[in-house]
Amino acid sequence: MRLKDKVAVITGAGSGIGRKTAILFAEHGAKVTAADVNLETAEETCSMIKEQGGQCIAVKTDVSNARDIQEMLNTTLNAFGKLDILYNNAGIPMIAQSIEDVTEELFDRIMDVNVKGVFLGCKYAVPIFKMQGTGGVIISTASSAVSRPRPGQNIYAASKGTIVTLTRALAAELAEHQIRVAAINPVAVDTPMFYGFIGDRDEQEARASFKSTIPLGRMAQPEDIAYAALYLASDEASLVTGAIMDVDGGRGV
Repeated sequence: MRLKDKVAVITGAGSGIGRKTAILFAEHGAKVTAADVNLETAEETCSMIKEQGGQCIAVKTDVSNARDIQEMLNTTLNAFGKLDILYNNAGIPMIAQSIEDVTEELFDRIMDVNVKGVFLGCKYAVPIFKMQGTGGVIISTASSAVSRPRPGQNIYAASKGTIVTLTRALAAELAEHQIRVAAINPVAVDTPMFYGFIGDRDEQEARASFKSTIPLGRMAQPEDIAYAALYLASDEASLVTGAIMDVDGGRGV
């Protein structure tokens, strides 16, 4: 019960990393807000948690919309009375393409979700943490693309690089308030989002291509990332802030 009596908000909780993390956090005693742009999948995550005796509420949230973020946090406070952990996990992928083929619309969409979504989460969670006066934890999902970008993943890599820099800046800024800030750099994860990276490529060929660059020889599973988030969110990591945790099978070495 590493998160007993903690309250956690997890974005992108309707599938993949977010769903696995929500379930794992609940197993360790957290009360969870499962936020996702797809309310139905968020509700499915909550149903899984409740079947195991946990507490969860589902909230429809477009992380690029400030009102949605505020509503997500207000709903959490109304339901559970406090906020301890914000996991900015929601993100969107990018099919590899040369920079000259990237449209302004695609650029804006990636930055809106992957960067603005994290900014808004932090912007509106931090005042709550400060008001409570007991610290807090902010975790964000970045990517191994920050240090080892693949060809054609230009804007996606840039968006995740921004998260890493923002994480370090906020760690320095918020330390006096005992608010810890960290990020996780996953390698390619075996989730539905993976298909958003490969487009119309042959799936087996794409998997083989990704695996060939990972020294440990496999893609990440959602639980690999979830357990990293569990550690960062727990009191066991009480001296950890500004950390960027690579969960990449050695790809960044």
